[in-house]
Amino acid sequence: MYSVNPYEYGMPRDAANFQALSPLSFLERAASVYPQRLALINGSLRQTWGETYSRSIRLASALAQRGIGLGDTVAVIAPNGPAMFEAHFGVPMCGAVLNAINTRLDAEAIAFILQHGEAKVLLVDKEFGELAQRVVGHLPQPPLVIGIDDTEYAEGLLIGQLDYEALLAEGDPDYAWQLPADEWQAISLNYTSGTTGNPKGVVYHHRGAHLNALSNAMCWDMGRFPVYLWTLPMFHCNGWCFPWALAAYVGVNVCLRHVRAEAIYPALAEHGVDHFCGAPIVLNMLANADEALKALKTRPVKVLTAGAAPPAAVIEAMEALAFRVTHVYGLTETYGPSVACEWKSEWDSESPEQRARLKSRQGVRAPLLDGLMVADPDTLQPVPKDGQTIGEIMMRGNVVMKGYLKNPSATAEAFAGGWFHSGDLAVWHADGYVEIKDRSKDIIISGGENISSIEVEDVLYRHPQILEAAVVAMAHAKWGETPCAFITLKPGAELTAEEVIAFCQQRMARFKVPGCVVFTSLPKTSTGKVQKFVLREQAKQLAAQQAVA
Repeated sequence: MYSVNPYEYGMPRDAANFQALSPLSFLERAASVYPQRLALINGSLRQTWGETYSRSIRLASALAQRGIGLGDTVAVIAPNGPAMFEAHFGVPMCGAVLNAINTRLDAEAIAFILQHGEAKVLLVDKEFGELAQRVVGHLPQPPLVIGIDDTEYAEGLLIGQLDYEALLAEGDPDYAWQLPADEWQAISLNYTSGTTGNPKGVVYHHRGAHLNALSNAMCWDMGRFPVYLWTLPMFHCNGWCFPWALAAYVGVNVCLRHVRAEAIYPALAEHGVDHFCGAPIVLNMLANADEALKALKTRPVKVLTAGAAPPAAVIEAMEALAFRVTHVYGLTETYGPSVACEWKSEWDSESPEQRARLKSRQGVRAPLLDGLMVADPDTLQPVPKDGQTIGEIMMRGNVVMKGYLKNPSATAEAFAGGWFHSGDLAVWHADGYVEIKDRSKDIIISGGENISSIEVEDVLYRHPQILEAAVVAMAHAKWGETPCAFITLKPGAELTAEEVIAFCQQRMARFKVPGCVVFTSLPKTSTGKVQKFVLREQAKQLAAQQAVA
């Protein structure tokens, strides 16, 4: 008789049967099995997986020779290109943490990030050289600056003590990099938007990066050898973990420096692209592009969209162009998407409009997210699955962040009760699918009734002359708040506020109809999210003006 569990006796965990999960293993396998397969396209550059692995090793070695290692931060300010892609492997190969910085931030915000993350090295593409020069000049302890001289880009200012290729030349091609001893080890640092204060540093670990890279590819039925167009910035949640997923699936990374319809459609045609990710604003841009550009696309393309709740009208327009849209949802704190609107065959017979509405829901937990619920944020009691009761979306599992850098109180608050609190308000449908109604700060309360800004926006997007729409709360003397709609018209379109209001009155309850309509361009983040805090301030000023009048 055994005195211990026989399934534990004599079977220790060691190197033969256990390895820490890390997406770095994906690159090593791609290079060893398919060294000659194309890995990366950047203008005229063609780079194989064998070359990509070799360059990543040399980057890791060069950083290590300069004293960079476990717990050190290496920041990057660069577009989607070879250096940014290689940094996703080379930086953690030497034990360091990658901090890919939003290129749309101002100098003050970037300076805060570099100081808070204690970056020892900063890689800077010459497109952002002038910006980085201003930032570094004001830092009390500037990091080592490495300039990235992309030969496909003729403009900009190359700065730094040496350039990226010279740094790689210092590296040992036989550098003995290792997987992390502990998969809980940090692999990357990503900062939240910081719209109401300084951004928070979200820390990812190797285990989560490995799992979510696979999870997102599984949601998409990606398959081996995809041809992927980089419209999504790699700085955004590490490109939703797709730099690592593309290594796992041995795909082709088609780099795109600037996200414009004039560049996307030709790239789809020239390279046989079959996958890309993008925020709804990118989809809307493609759906409203010139017909001559649309004609370049001759084959179906899979699209993963997230970043904001996509209007059903935008999904419907993309589907009509043979873009196969999968809607996913997540946050910086969940490695990007961790919830997916899984498609069911019984929905195939629905009308195009109804299919689009079903696809616009956020969905169910992705394959490798352990828990998802809509619940009361105080009691953590799940709301009824009635499609009506509003609660907060909460997640738990291996694809939730390690925590906020140097901010234990914010980490504890985010993880209260053993769940990550997203701050997004949603309903839970009878079929288990989650549908966001708003961020908690974006719900409009008019005469005691809750109004979802997303619901109003969805109606506005169905107007044939409206290109973009965003709705926020505006103070109202009688009702407390009323919806205020900010609208961008399609080129050449003409529309009055009265016509917009009449359109809404025919399609929604009267109390949900916008009380104010403003025609303008919408302020956005680099990933296409509308900056509603800017619009709320404009609505506040409008309300004050009306009160005086």
